[in-house]
Amino acid sequence: MTDTLQTIAPRDKAEILAQALPYIRKFHGKTIVIKYGGNAMTDPELQADFAEDVVLLKLVGMNPVVVHGGGPQIEAALGRLGKKGHFIQGMRVTDAETMEVVEWVLAGEVQQDIVGLINQAGGKAVGLTGRDGALMRARKLRMKDHADPALEHDVGQVGEIVSIDPSVVKALQDDAFIPVISPIGFGENNESYNINADLVASKLATVLQAEKLMLLTNIPGVLNKAGELLTELTSREIDVLIADGTISGGMLPKIAGALDAAKAGVHAVHIVDGRVPHAMLLEILSDQAFGTMISNG
Repeated sequence: MTDTLQTIAPRDKAEILAQALPYIRKFHGKTIVIKYGGNAMTDPELQADFAEDVVLLKLVGMNPVVVHGGGPQIEAALGRLGKKGHFIQGMRVTDAETMEVVEWVLAGEVQQDIVGLINQAGGKAVGLTGRDGALMRARKLRMKDHADPALEHDVGQVGEIVSIDPSVVKALQDDAFIPVISPIGFGENNESYNINADLVASKLATVLQAEKLMLLTNIPGVLNKAGELLTELTSREIDVLIADGTISGGMLPKIAGALDAAKAGVHAVHIVDGRVPHAMLLEILSDQAFGTMISNG
């Protein structure tokens, strides 16, 4: 980014900042929940861009909260142990040994990498799991078969959220810190649960009454049947796209979580192409679309 800025004339830099001012004013003091995953998590240049974006949002008066995934990193760690990941209907089957790996990778390696990147970029990040401050209580997910609802799959220590107590997140925000949250919940017997990160981000955005929820992905956004980006979608339009098969497969749970957040009062939900440098910043501080915005409509 530094090399690019050096080629921009000072007057043009001032114009760029002036154009961002209405958006800075609009979102000042507002909470923005960011699901961080995909290429943005594995490409070093995109990692640095992401950290700079988060710090800039905090410095101009917004309250970013980061929820991260880590599927590729978990898979790599399991591979080193001679273990292969197994999925049922898109959910990782998580036995006790896999859960240990999930906790070590997400709450250790991945979370601390993100915290370090944000701190290096000039922010003050703090890592949390669902245990910290009793943030996220969970129970075992009872997953019904898509084809036969009477059939139930046992996916091990995969959880669904029972409740979120955002007190610790709010306390950190009020003290100028940036929370970085691993999607691990805890049960009534202190057992750990692996929870889908998109779902955690959506529920957290609802509980925090966030202004925006941003889901970074490996795709441009929601595409129509011609492969064209749909920059805005309402809940009614989404129902049509699901019914005709335009939205299918792995995009279904992401869209479902996004739509739940929009219906629960999150003003705007964005599915953002995390492969575009500074896409998140461009989405928030300009009228340029780098993904799909979902609203309750």
